[in-house]
Amino acid sequence: MTGWAEYSLALAMFVASHFLPRLGGLRERLIGAVGRRAYFSAYGALSIALLVWVISAAIRAPHVDLWPQLPWTRWVPNLAMPLVLILVACGIGLRQPFTLGGRRGAAFDPARPGFAAISRHPLFLALALWSGAHLAPNGDLAMVILFASFLAMSLAAIFAFDARARRSRGGKAGAFFARTAILSPAPLINRDWLHANARRTTIRAGIGLVLWVALLHLHTMVIGVSPFPV
Repeated sequence: MTGWAEYSLALAMFVASHFLPRLGGLRERLIGAVGRRAYFSAYGALSIALLVWVISAAIRAPHVDLWPQLPWTRWVPNLAMPLVLILVACGIGLRQPFTLGGRRGAAFDPARPGFAAISRHPLFLALALWSGAHLAPNGDLAMVILFASFLAMSLAAIFAFDARARRSRGGKAGAFFARTAILSPAPLINRDWLHANARRTTIRAGIGLVLWVALLHLHTMVIGVSPFPV
């Protein structure tokens, strides 16, 4: 299987893997059968494998230019990626259960929102920024479909998880949304927030920047295309 057929199948399976488990309580039944840790470990491995497949299939798909790659377009992802990796590093284990990577068993305290005051969906926002930024230098049809799909999925997930938070928190939802944000730099100039969160956030942001530098230099070897502007 080659060309558009493989790419279409890979993309369909990747999208289906994120929606089918939620239908008819399938995910809950699987968790009950094998346990939460085993389920999410297997699901994470499957997601990574499908992601690698869909990206490699997009690279192998027939090349159809929608717009040319101009030198300045490579600056778009290069400027966005440091923020993307900082959001990823700060978002893993977020004390906000209604998002990707959030601690499911954690009770959210509006008085101490932590990084959720900056972004309550840092991993979804990182995915949206990553995919949106990579649209600029990738005007090939297969890549446009790939990154546009990721962008749409991440934005849809933000609204879906916010709706779940409103249903789950009921009368407490107002406090939850008042003390969190999709993306806000305001806590970074708030003395109380900085006193409680500056050290932890700085360490995680530093880890994110280290990951960014590493991925920047591994990009050519893994993807086969240099990310540096020319």
